[in-house]
Amino acid sequence: MENTLEMRTDATYSLNFLIYIQNIFLNQVQSGDERKFPYMPTIYGFRDDFEVRFRELWDEASRRISENSRNDLTIFYDENELFYQMFFVESEDTRNEFNQIHQSYLVWWDSFAGRFSIERSFDEQGQKIYYDIAEILLQKGIIPQKRLEISLIYDDCMLSDTKASSYFAVISIRDSYLKYEGLIQALVLCMD
Repeated sequence: MENTLEMRTDATYSLNFLIYIQNIFLNQVQSGDERKFPYMPTIYGFRDDFEVRFRELWDEASRRISENSRNDLTIFYDENELFYQMFFVESEDTRNEFNQIHQSYLVWWDSFAGRFSIERSFDEQGQKIYYDIAEILLQKGIIPQKRLEISLIYDDCMLSDTKASSYFAVISIRDSYLKYEGLIQALVLCMD
């Protein structure tokens, strides 16, 4: 039997923007020693049920991206208003706050420190993941039914589950290095 594994990795706009907003929120509610990127000292007008709404939008965005990776850009650009409505108390002030956060994200994301760095930091590790998964699939006699899609996020998702689903996984850069063995097993299981 030969290796028939196809794997695609992409740093998604939408899921990374959700992580960006999550971290701003967490920086407001956690102590100073636990701050995450981006740190912004401003107190933003987030909704009281932010965490519940975050899980809902994370699950919806992940599901849609797993169905078709082009949905990522649709969610991020065409449905941008959804992020504001889900997470912020509606007012002129919070609208401006959201626009500043969105602009800050785009400046970072479009720079070498953003998307490019995320994708490049995964290059070597991604190859290792590919070869280890392919080896296990060959040993178990499993023939992949379709391409394995991996969405990369720059930081851990603290407010929702990133459990792999059928041929789709969301992986933080940190987990790809620090939780490698468990990650490989989860990826193999999502293809079984």
